[in-house]
Amino acid sequence: MEQFVKPVRGSMPQPDHIMLSIRGDAARSMTVTWRTCREVEAGYVLYRAEGSDAFSRTDAQHDVFKSDIDISTMHWAHLEGLQPGTKYEYTCGDDTHRSKLFHFTTAPENLTRFKFICVSDQQKGDPHDCPDYSWFNGFLKQILREHPDTRFILTGGDNTDCGQHEVQWNGAFSGLTGVAEYVPFMMTLGNHDNRGFRDYAKGIGRYYSEPAEFFAKQFKGSYPDNGPEGWKTENYTFDYGNVHFSVLGVNGPEDVNAWMIDDLSKTKQTWKIGTYHFPICYSGSNLQNYDAYPVMREGFEMLDLVFSGHEHNFARSFPLRDESLYERPSKGTIHYMLGNSNQNPPGTRSVPKVWHAAYYAQEERNAMVCIVEVDGDKMTLTALLNDGRIADKCVIDKGRDEILPYALAPVYNQTRMKYRGMDLGIMASPTPSCQKDGVWFVPMATLIAYAGGSVEKLPGKVRLELYGHTAEFTEGSDVAETERGALRLPAAVFRGECGQLYIPADGCHAFEMRWGYAARNNFLSFEHESEDRPVTIQP
Repeated sequence: MEQFVKPVRGSMPQPDHIMLSIRGDAARSMTVTWRTCREVEAGYVLYRAEGSDAFSRTDAQHDVFKSDIDISTMHWAHLEGLQPGTKYEYTCGDDTHRSKLFHFTTAPENLTRFKFICVSDQQKGDPHDCPDYSWFNGFLKQILREHPDTRFILTGGDNTDCGQHEVQWNGAFSGLTGVAEYVPFMMTLGNHDNRGFRDYAKGIGRYYSEPAEFFAKQFKGSYPDNGPEGWKTENYTFDYGNVHFSVLGVNGPEDVNAWMIDDLSKTKQTWKIGTYHFPICYSGSNLQNYDAYPVMREGFEMLDLVFSGHEHNFARSFPLRDESLYERPSKGTIHYMLGNSNQNPPGTRSVPKVWHAAYYAQEERNAMVCIVEVDGDKMTLTALLNDGRIADKCVIDKGRDEILPYALAPVYNQTRMKYRGMDLGIMASPTPSCQKDGVWFVPMATLIAYAGGSVEKLPGKVRLELYGHTAEFTEGSDVAETERGALRLPAAVFRGECGQLYIPADGCHAFEMRWGYAARNNFLSFEHESEDRPVTIQP
């Protein structure tokens, strides 16, 4: 039953939450999304090429959106048969309640040179019952004034602070007023976009909706219906000019990976760009990439470039493939972490990592947008701050197979250990890792101490504790004693450099860690899925 008292920013007969999006051929179609109250069950779009007197009409599909605070009708009108490279005027609504006249421009045919912008993590939670996106709204409009040739806006996720509460989407769309009606807004799902609380007012009972319920209900007619079964809307692909975009959600990584591999194997576009909220080449000292890596590695490695968000700071990786880092774009995937776009300093304290070719902590209270300029087989990316400073500007040139400015990925002549992408430095320099009979050995006590674990060295053995797990390794033995029982190692522990016990790298499994070897760069990389910050107890 319709509520008698609408919430603040609740749906009304007059269309709101008006948004353009690309759902089909960007040169010949455009989708218009809007919201009304439940009493308005149908609607349509009137549109005409600029300068024309006659309007055409397209009736909208519609469906009920019942949220935690409101009952609304969502409308999606798919305008088809448009002319390429043409400016159109349009209005949406019904016979009684209509929007004002807006406009959009279709993509030119055979387009190979164009510009789009990326924003990320623009979420705002305050005020709690009426989130304020006014600053973000002004920032977007400023960028669009400076770059009026922007074709569309692509996000890196966390478009809201808690997407399972409609008050948050109402706030987010207040930040898109005067923007999304004119420029297609292509959203990536972030973890905050499917987050909710059983008691929103008190912040009690946090949960994550899988699939992303509110996101799918509002935008199922806005974005292409070509994602993997069970995870549609939050995963979709679209083409613009000579670029194929894979927009990836944060749920169902195995299903998404299989779908992505199949999809990317079919596209003939010059560029393959992905968006995925969680960064693979992250910056946080305590973060991880278990959510997608290596589960989705095969799919990711088919992409030229992946935009991500989540950490609220900027970083750009060297091309990455199968653990190793390179300089040439043909050798791997570039992971580009978009900074935050709404004055949201990072909560995690980030640091440069071995995989970063460029990095900016963005702990200042500012905002970032990425300006992307495609020109045939060349792409220029500018990480621009709202105060005009540039955090990074790079050119990916497929034709010359180079990235400017030049940056060399490290290649070590002595095998290093990295934990979460960080070098163990002076702690490990006198005790380098080594390989014997095809097995990698590491001074495990040094690694565990660096990660914040407990180390107890005893005659001929070492007892280690990290992330709630303990293991005892003994010289000459290929069995580790853990709190869960015996762990068989691929080789026996031996006494190596500086008299330290060298343990097979597989010994990290005792602490539920994983490891890999970057053959091209000569380092061993260790990861853990926990984001805890281990600190040993001081009695």
